[in-house]
Amino acid sequence: MSDAFTVFIRNGERVLLMQRADGVADFPKAWDGIYGVGDPEDVDAVTARITEVTGIDAENLEFVRSGEARGLAFGNRLNEVTPVLFASSAEEVDPRGLYTAFEWVDPGSIQDKKYATPQLREMYGDVASFLYILKTSIGQEQNVAREIRARLSGTGSLREIQDQIFGVLSPHFMRGYIFVEASALHHVEKLIGRVGVSTTPMKNCRKVLDGESPLGDVLPYLEPKAATAGIEEGCIVEIHGGAFRGQAARVTRVTESKEEVTVELFEAAVPVALTVRADQVRVTQRVE
Repeated sequence: MSDAFTVFIRNGERVLLMQRADGVADFPKAWDGIYGVGDPEDVDAVTARITEVTGIDAENLEFVRSGEARGLAFGNRLNEVTPVLFASSAEEVDPRGLYTAFEWVDPGSIQDKKYATPQLREMYGDVASFLYILKTSIGQEQNVAREIRARLSGTGSLREIQDQIFGVLSPHFMRGYIFVEASALHHVEKLIGRVGVSTTPMKNCRKVLDGESPLGDVLPYLEPKAATAGIEEGCIVEIHGGAFRGQAARVTRVTESKEEVTVELFEAAVPVALTVRADQVRVTQRVE
C-alpha cells in the first residue's frame, strides 16, 4: 500500500497528460498524470483530487482500475506511487494548483514527451495498454497471429504474461505486419521468444518495432466500412451473389442509406434496372 498515486484519465482513445508548474519543488514543467497524496484505494478522495486540479466534475468520472505501486525517485528520496486509471466523459480541463497546462494525447505519444515524471509511460502500461507492431514474413501474418493466440492459451512458461497481452490484430490488407495490444514491450518480446531462454523464437516473426504505435494507426482497421464505400455511379461491377452471379453491369444509382446499388446488366436484351445489395458486387472498373 502506498500513500501517493498518479491518475491517468482516458477520454475515448486519448489520455490526459498534465504539465507541472514552473515553480513546484519536484519536476517543474514536467509532464505528468495527476499526482496526489493519500490512499489510492479511496476512490472518493482520488476523484476529489482529480476535480481539484482539472475542474472535471465527479459525475463525469468513472474509476476503472489501479495497479501495483512503483518506487519512484523524487530527488534523493524514493516514493511509492500507485497508478490509477479513470474514464472521463468530459474533455474540458481547467488546470489548477500543481499544473498549468494539459494535453489529450494518443497513448502511443506518451513516449514523445522528453521531460516527464519518472516512469510515466511504464505506469500508464500498468493500468492500461499500448499497441506494438510486429514485423512478420510476407504472407505469414495470419499464421503468426494464430501462433500468438495458441501460445497465450497454453500452460507453459508464458502463463505469467497471459494477462499482460490483450489482443492481436492482423488486418487483411496489411502485409508484413500485425498489431499486438499489451501492457509493455518486454512482454511482447517474451511472447515471440526474442528475450530470455524459456520461449522458442517464433517462426516468421522477426522483431517488434521500436516504441508504441499510436492508436490512430489501427483505428481505420477497426471501424466498419459501408458496403457502398468506393462504389460510384458509372462504375463497372461484377455481380458475385444471387441469380445474376458472374454478370457484368454498370452502376446507375447508389443508395447509401440501404447499402444498395442499382445496376444495368450488359448482357440483357432490354435494359432493366436491377437493385442488389452493395456487398454482392465487386468494382472492376472505376469512373475516370
